[in-house]
Amino acid sequence: MSMDLYNDDNRNILKGLIKDGVKVDLTVTSPPYDNLRTYNKEVSWDFGIFEEIAKLLYDITVDGGVVVWVVNDGTKEGSKTGTSFRQALYFKEIGFNLHDVMIFAKKNPIPQFVNKRYTDSFEYMFILTKGYPKTFNPLTVPCKHAGEMVTDFKKKTVNDDTVERVVKNLRIKDKKIRDNIWYYSLTGKNYGHPAVFPYDLALEHILSWSNPNDLVLDPFMGSGTVGVACYELNRDFIGIELDESYYNIAKNRIKEANVQRRLI
Repeated sequence: MSMDLYNDDNRNILKGLIKDGVKVDLTVTSPPYDNLRTYNKEVSWDFGIFEEIAKLLYDITVDGGVVVWVVNDGTKEGSKTGTSFRQALYFKEIGFNLHDVMIFAKKNPIPQFVNKRYTDSFEYMFILTKGYPKTFNPLTVPCKHAGEMVTDFKKKTVNDDTVERVVKNLRIKDKKIRDNIWYYSLTGKNYGHPAVFPYDLALEHILSWSNPNDLVLDPFMGSGTVGVACYELNRDFIGIELDESYYNIAKNRIKEANVQRRLI
């Protein structure tokens, strides 16, 4: 299992990796959207920079690969910016499929006292695919009415003039695929970083869209949560972080995860 970490502008690193023929199976990341996250003001963030990175992500993603893009909108002059939607549409414009729009719902959002607006309690998780996704390992939950019988009504066309109604009795299965709204509590250590991913969010997307020994990328590595999850799940990892202090946090967390894994 390889862990390659870079303290640099992700555009520089991605260009080099692409030149070397590297292909990534899955990207799980969250950009510094709408200047809500400037991260020690290391670099400005605007839609032009986003466009560069989006194109590089398309080039480095293997056919059938997935990008999980976690993003939210700022509020400017009393109006939501809508940048998240602009980004999703741009991803489609350059060739990605918008495979799903998922929601990261916060169980314990920070209370907000603003005029005429409800508390922000979710972020978008855009699931972008390069063609049809080659991997989907669906996470399941128990069915509330498992084992019960239900009646299913379907129409069956016999010929141009006749449609029959077919009645079937079906038994509800023990499990079903989870909904696309995922709930997480904002708890745990922040490791000195202002916006740490919920660990389970990273872990569950890696489980869903990749397999052991696949290559996972986080071009906005932050505190290294995606890399730590890759250690647990036996995925190769490339992490890129511009801010040196956050890079060191990520490097130390991933190193510690490696030590803990060896002790098990």
